[in-house]
Amino acid sequence: MSSGGAIQIPSRLPLLLTHEGVLLPGSTVRFSVDSPRNMHLVKNRLLRGTSLKSTIIGLIPNTRDPEHEADDLPTLHKVGTAGIAVQVVGSNWPKPHYTLLITGLCRFSVTSLLKERPFVLAEVEQLDKLEQYTSPASDSVTTEDGELGELSQKFYQAALQLLGMLDMSVPVVAKFRRLLDSLPRETLPDVVASMIRTSNKEKLQVLDAVSLEERFKKALPMLTRQIEGLKLLQKTRKASPDNEKRVIFPGRQFNLDEDDEDEDGDDMLSLEKRVHAANMPEAALRVCLKELKRLKKMPQSMPEYALTRNYLDLMVELPWSKSSKDRLDIQAARTLLNNDHYAMDKLKRRVLEYLAVRQLKASLKGPILCFVGPPGVGKTSVGRSIARTLGREFHRIALGGVCDQSDIRGHRRTYVGSMPGRIINGLKTVGVNNPVFLLDEVDKLGKSLQGDPAAALLEVLDPEQNHSFTDHYLNVAFDLSQVLFIATANTTATIPPALLDRMEVLQVPGYTQEEKVEIAHRHLIPNQLEQHGLTPQQLHIPQDTTLDIITRYTREAGVRSLERKIGTICRAVAVRVAEGHALSSPDSAPQRCQNHISSGSTFRPIGSKVAAPPEMPIVIDHVALKDILGPPPYEMEVSERLTLPGVALGLAWTPLGGEIMFVEASRTEGEGQLTLTGQLGDVMKESAHLAISWLRANAKRYELTNMGGAPDPLEGTDIHLHFPAGAVTKDGPSAGVTIVTCLASLFSGRLVRSDVAMTGEITLRGLVLPVGGIKDKVLAAHRAGVKCVILPKRNEKDLEDLPANVRAELDFVSAVNLEEVLNAAFDGGFPGKCGGRPLPQLMSKL
Repeated sequence: MSSGGAIQIPSRLPLLLTHEGVLLPGSTVRFSVDSPRNMHLVKNRLLRGTSLKSTIIGLIPNTRDPEHEADDLPTLHKVGTAGIAVQVVGSNWPKPHYTLLITGLCRFSVTSLLKERPFVLAEVEQLDKLEQYTSPASDSVTTEDGELGELSQKFYQAALQLLGMLDMSVPVVAKFRRLLDSLPRETLPDVVASMIRTSNKEKLQVLDAVSLEERFKKALPMLTRQIEGLKLLQKTRKASPDNEKRVIFPGRQFNLDEDDEDEDGDDMLSLEKRVHAANMPEAALRVCLKELKRLKKMPQSMPEYALTRNYLDLMVELPWSKSSKDRLDIQAARTLLNNDHYAMDKLKRRVLEYLAVRQLKASLKGPILCFVGPPGVGKTSVGRSIARTLGREFHRIALGGVCDQSDIRGHRRTYVGSMPGRIINGLKTVGVNNPVFLLDEVDKLGKSLQGDPAAALLEVLDPEQNHSFTDHYLNVAFDLSQVLFIATANTTATIPPALLDRMEVLQVPGYTQEEKVEIAHRHLIPNQLEQHGLTPQQLHIPQDTTLDIITRYTREAGVRSLERKIGTICRAVAVRVAEGHALSSPDSAPQRCQNHISSGSTFRPIGSKVAAPPEMPIVIDHVALKDILGPPPYEMEVSERLTLPGVALGLAWTPLGGEIMFVEASRTEGEGQLTLTGQLGDVMKESAHLAISWLRANAKRYELTNMGGAPDPLEGTDIHLHFPAGAVTKDGPSAGVTIVTCLASLFSGRLVRSDVAMTGEITLRGLVLPVGGIKDKVLAAHRAGVKCVILPKRNEKDLEDLPANVRAELDFVSAVNLEEVLNAAFDGGFPGKCGGRPLPQLMSKL
């Protein structure tokens, strides 16, 4: 690189075409490389080179728009800068590119192009002396007489004047001072033009100034402009003298035209005031002040700056001590709850108890309630009503399908894209520390490699622990003890026992037919009329029609399907009303005739001609109901199904509510095998084997025989036991008495009463054990038209939860053993042999 004692750049230089800045000799600039030619230069020259010479490249300003760069080489600028690549950094996001840190060495001019691909290689001629940027300061310019010496002296004095107006405690200003003292005067225009705030066009003018005199003339007005701008800024700014000298330096430039640092300082001061005004606990305040101290020392260009700032903003926005005032008027709360929801007496009573205790004790911890019941009974909506009753903010958190514990506890701030959990986010959203949180579908939490969210909820839903809930993102304790948590679930079977133990479970059973009728006319019908733009003067649905919808078109524990059916009726009527408006317009000549939907009329489908507008209100009767909703999918089939021996009616509980379940049995000649169909679980299979064993043991007493009349019912006989709806998996400890009754009917040839349903589990000794879900099962029997229900004796206490009208319309038989079950299930009882000795009294020790 040396020739005759002078440092020279290589005569053949690879050229880097830059469009985002201008590199001047003596300055260091960072460039982004993403065009194909420049990428090839970095890969083939900089990354593969092993000598210092291979790191020297030429930079040519490219004025062409890089977004529309074509394959052909643009016209090259006449002057470029030779630079040495100090650092090369590669990245694949958002697209493959390199970032180069290049220090300018000297100017050069392109004499000829040697090749254009894969990168540009050119023959160049050096225009500057390279030693002037590396040798100590000299007075070679100032000793010369004439205009150049005056220009250099004037430029040097202006640079000193600018330094006097700036704060020497800023690192960039101190570095500028050192450069001013150490570099020769002829290098000052390049160095100063690269450091002060100038446009790329102005820098290009300095680069093109090959002669030193012209370079000083181009750079001096820029320096003078910066001084005048700073003087004007100091005159108009009303701040302390210390702040007058502080200037922001984006990259390596003095930002003398904008007051960004004062804005940033004011912002920091505002943030600090907000931290102190947040009234957070002492531990959280210490963490915030520590992070704020780090933030003040951190450059804004660092990625961690934004993370820390977001963290502090969240800490300030959290409601550490802000709470809403509860409305504790019990009478007003009772009225509001009754207006919002019909029935649900247990839930309403629990809310009123909470209000009463709050009146007596102000610092009551928020209870952890869990509403368990079938879908569509109003668990979620009653949570919203409770929040409105208490005058609190309401926030719903859907937990169905959540399988990452970080959704509850948040991510640690060391991870990219970290954020707080749903609990802290909810508190930030509502802005108070005592809202009503509805944790919806808590029984449908998932579990994955990212942890168990149900286990993370243990701390949230524990009144003894949630006063110091620690989110991973906050990493400080937050008090959740004033939050009223309400969880909803369809079943407790899938909730972990430890989580279930922390909640107060309130069962929300399905509705009776009378309750559904009342709910429909109080809430569902007015709501659907409003949603479809109808009025009670246009549509009337009598109670008989509503009851018909409930019994023949819906079979559910809740009221969602009922609301959808009412919506279907409203849409059909809306078509008729809209057609009537069109026919009654002045342009039409309607023929007046009676055309309302009532008994004996048909509901015309869409597209049929309507002779005249219908009379109002449109009344929906049973005929119109069938025209709109079609044939009813459900019929009273109990009496029709129990026409042969070997059929019995059981009661089952599902997460969707209670259901009736038929059990059918048949026998053929065989080898005494038992076949079970209907996708039964292990518990029901065991119940079937128990029933067979008990009946074989008591076959003589009850005169049960096989097909040939032999005393053993299984001798030479195969039994097939079937539970219809075989595609549905069935399991549970409540089918024992039904199986026994079904097989006893088969073996004796007698019919089971068609109006009897039963539930209960059995033992090998013939005892009837208690089961769960009695209210849902009895309601299902009531919906199906059953008149008598056989229950275990120890389930009598559950009948108190039934509505009075259901208890009045059904006959209940409490059975201790299977003998009482069989006597109630058959007309005239199911006696054993006459004159036989009485069976000893069976006493249960359970």
